[in-house]
Amino acid sequence: MNVQSIIGAKGSKVTTIAQTASLHEVTRLLGEHQIGAIVVSGDGQMIEGIVSERDIVWAVAGGGGGLDASVGSVMSTDVVTCTAGVGVDRLMELMTERRIRHLPVADEQGHLAGIVSIGDVVKARLTELELENRALSDYISGH
Repeated sequence: MNVQSIIGAKGSKVTTIAQTASLHEVTRLLGEHQIGAIVVSGDGQMIEGIVSERDIVWAVAGGGGGLDASVGSVMSTDVVTCTAGVGVDRLMELMTERRIRHLPVADEQGHLAGIVSIGDVVKARLTELELENRALSDYISGH
């Protein structure tokens, strides 16, 4: 299973926000869409950064202007991305190594094509294991 199959199942819609938006707006969108991170993009295609729940907590705890601060002042700019062909095992490695829970998916031109979360990856891996288990069980029982 790879990123393309995950995006195919969940859809490629990605919530984005501009760098000039406030953290208050980010928190509203996170709650409204029940997500944990938002890609920062002025045009919805170029990935400028990403802002997560963790970024917001650190900004508020650090006294950086609270929820009135701009997204651009707290976003992560060293964004790790993946492509549609990356496998689930590699996604798990990448997320573990970099300690990240959300990976934007980029197409060949580097444009935003989707996003995968650690929850998506775990769900995909569980599906793989269930299929393997069923195949082995069928093989053993002769079906």
